[in-house]
Order: sequence, then structure tokens, then C-alpha cells
Amino acid sequence: FLALCTSNLPDVAVVPSEHFNPVLYTGNGGTQSITGFGFQPDWIWDKSRNQTGSHMLVDAVRGVGKYLRTNLTSAEGVDSSILTSFDSDGVTVGDINGNASSSSSVMWGWKANGSGSSNTNGSINSTVSVNTDAGFSIVSWTQTGYTDSVGHGLSKTPDMIILKSRSATTANWWVYTNTGGTGKGLVLNNTSAMQTSSYIFPTVDSTKFIQGAEVYSGGSNVTYIAYCFHSVDGYSKVGS
Repeated sequence: FLALCTSNLPDVAVVPSEHFNPVLYTGNGGTQSITGFGFQPDWIWDKSRNQTGSHMLVDAVRGVGKYLRTNLTSAEGVDSSILTSFDSDGVTVGDINGNASSSSSVMWGWKANGSGSSNTNGSINSTVSVNTDAGFSIVSWTQTGYTDSVGHGLSKTPDMIILKSRSATTANWWVYTNTGGTGKGLVLNNTSAMQTSSYIFPTVDSTKFIQGAEVYSGGSNVTYIAYCFHSVDGYSKVGS
């Protein structure tokens, strides 16, 4: 028999700190490198903890200087000084809200796989940056209609999808979860209860998803971004 201690536990397939980390920092109102992630993050979620300001999201698929705000329905913003580079142990930021002078801020960072590559599992091509070990992918695509299916790149059916139009001037953030299932969705940017409709995420499977007419913001060439997750033993769990 072995002693009951952490050194005798079996090795885990995924070491959490190698794929996700939160970092606290103090804004300086200028430019600074935010380090301490332990890897090059591909998705950053930034928020000031003591000052008014939007949640700001930047990822390596859309590229530096392109941001979305989870508390607003507005289209993607473009500002080359928001985040200037993804670095080996963090990012370099400028005018991102959390870097305001004297701001006490938090930055959550996830590891994917850089700027991504083409995925053809859906009826339209998508660009996917996927971390298969950690069950996380960043997906970008241009929609032509609400029945289009999109390949997500994960090895399993997503347990959660956070989705936003990049180009529509007014569009909600939609969230699919395994606890609601297909035909249900939550809106991240408001306080409404879960919504039910056959036109909300009608299909979510091991290779692709369809957002549906209720989620689709209209138009024939609307760009989108989605962050997809499935649970991984010893690392993550999606539920309620």
C-alpha cells in the first residue's frame, strides 16, 4: 500500500495550469506586459476589478487589436493599441480597460493553438484554433444563412458554446450548455431566463453545430466567433 498523499496520485492527462490561468495585475495607463500564465495564451478575458469598464475579449484567431465586450451587443471593435502581442508567457497590452491607471484587474487566459487552421466539418468552412487535450477551441466563420453548420474542431460534442456576431452592429451573446441542450440558450449580456425554441442551437454534435434562426443575426456575410468547451477529467467540468 502507498501513503495517501499527492505525490502518490497518478499523473493526470491534463495539468490545469498548463492550459488555463488567471493573472492579477495593476494597470499603469500606458503599455505593459502581463506575464505569469506559464504558456502563450490564445484567448484573453480582461476586466477591471475596482473601476467601471467593460469585459474585453481578445483572441489569436481574430488577431491583436480586435476586441469584443461581453456586456454589450455592439460589433467587434478595432484598436491597434488594445493588445499589441501574444507573448510566450502572457500578452502586451495598452488601452485595454483593465490597464487603466491604478486599475486592480484580472486577466483570464486560455491556451488554444495559435491563429488556427481551416476546418471543413460543417457546411461552410471555419477557422479553428483547438486545444484537443483541454477540450477548448476558438472558431471563426462567415455565415451565409441560419441553416449553415460550423465545424468546431473538438474531439467530442461541446458542453458549452459562447457565440457572438463580430460584424452585426446589434447582436446578443448566446450561450449553449449541456444542461439546457439543443433548442435552448442563455443570453450572456442580459438578465433574461433561458430561452427555448427549436431555432436556438438545433444541432450540436461531435463535429459541428448549427446556431439556428433565433441566434443568427441576419445577412448573407456576417462574421462570427465562438468559444467551445467540453469537460475534461481532472481539468474542467461543465454543468449546473
